[in-house]
Amino acid sequence: MSKTITIDPVTRIEGHSKITIHLDDTGRVASARFHVTQFRGFEKLVEGRPFHEMPSLTARVCGICPVSHLIASAKACDALLAVRIPETAAKLRQILNLAQILQSHALSFFHLSSPDLVLGMDADPLQRNLFGVAAQSPDLARDGIWLRQYGQEIIAHLAGKRIHPAWVVPGGVSAPLTADKRDVIMAKVPEAIDRVRRTLDWYKEVFGHFDAEIRTFANFPSLFLGLVSDNGELEMYDGRLRFVDATGRIVADKIEPENFGDYIEEAVEPDSYLKSPYYKSMGYPDGIYRVGPLARLNLIDRVGTPLAEEEWAEFRMLERGASLSSFQYHYARLIEMLYCVEKIERLLDWPDILSEHVRARAEPNSMEGIGVSEAPRGTLMHHYRIDRNGLMKWANLIIATGHNSLAMNKGVYQVARYFVHGEKIDEGMLNRVEAVIRTFDPCLSCSTHAFGQMPMSIQLLSPDGQVLDQLQRGV
Repeated sequence: MSKTITIDPVTRIEGHSKITIHLDDTGRVASARFHVTQFRGFEKLVEGRPFHEMPSLTARVCGICPVSHLIASAKACDALLAVRIPETAAKLRQILNLAQILQSHALSFFHLSSPDLVLGMDADPLQRNLFGVAAQSPDLARDGIWLRQYGQEIIAHLAGKRIHPAWVVPGGVSAPLTADKRDVIMAKVPEAIDRVRRTLDWYKEVFGHFDAEIRTFANFPSLFLGLVSDNGELEMYDGRLRFVDATGRIVADKIEPENFGDYIEEAVEPDSYLKSPYYKSMGYPDGIYRVGPLARLNLIDRVGTPLAEEEWAEFRMLERGASLSSFQYHYARLIEMLYCVEKIERLLDWPDILSEHVRARAEPNSMEGIGVSEAPRGTLMHHYRIDRNGLMKWANLIIATGHNSLAMNKGVYQVARYFVHGEKIDEGMLNRVEAVIRTFDPCLSCSTHAFGQMPMSIQLLSPDGQVLDQLQRGV
């Protein structure tokens, strides 16, 4: 008798979603789907607004990574102004973005995913949380809290506040960095490096205990997309787009960000508010690709900072080509955290970082602008069109979580097919189905428009609607 299992909502992610798993007559998984149950309306909400409001408006898409939207939006507005922003302003934006990636990666790894790594996928869900981690591995928990706090402090020192700052503006930033704030940030760099390296050492000791998860957590050939610098280094703010395949071979390179539409199209799934971009020349759904930390470390030629470079070289030894298991997003995040701290130190040491020339001013000189940068979860794209009065006519946001939509669905099916079977719901079994989504660290508040609160209800139903087993929370 065929059955359907529903996980609603998926836990320990940012936003609301559900997973449906369909079993055939033998109790094996026939299909599985990841549904984003929020509706995003920001593209329509901004129509008619002055374009210079866009960075602050779109930052409200999410309270976790508002800086990422500030950066991509401001770059799109720079294109509307057709200006080259001051070099100091570009470097200050880079520092802000790196701090955002640092604190967001810390949230994902330590707060959302480490409970599975420390306590085990089958642990009691009442203990499988940050408090459980603090009880069993207090040093790890403290490192995670400290690193996230440090990233947020950098944002506050630069932009005035940690959440929804308005410091990044079209043409640059609104105020220069002061020497005292630079020194406060720099003083904590050594401790930040020590804490990240300690966590990397710990992760490399434990991830081998998760062989089944590594083999099944969205482990399949796909393309990978991200920005790289002109010399092939890891790049979070500027650069050009690159696609590589599962062997690490470059498929498309040196793509100017404003030409991304020549390579990417978006599809709409009937059961999700999350759009599904794909590589245009391969068609839908064959043009599946992934973005984010795993993708970035798969497609670069080098990292560009010494300590992270060493870790990346070790990471690359996991596979002959690209690292294909999405379980290793965790590993990649830690390497990127190390890179972020090293890069922040390097940028703060730039001779003109305290320059007061941090903004270029102009009227709109173009009716269309595109801004692309790397957010914690992957490549973020803002595409705007305005009228002659500088009012927004049209906007399209392609969020990192959206880029990963097809991969997340394929990953859910792969994990469910391996772990889910029979007529009895096993909590650890379903946790693994959720955990594959957590490896991508989806931000559904970014990729959709957050709407309401949802309780958790999991039911196993027979074809005639009879409830065979049920788990509930907050119902």
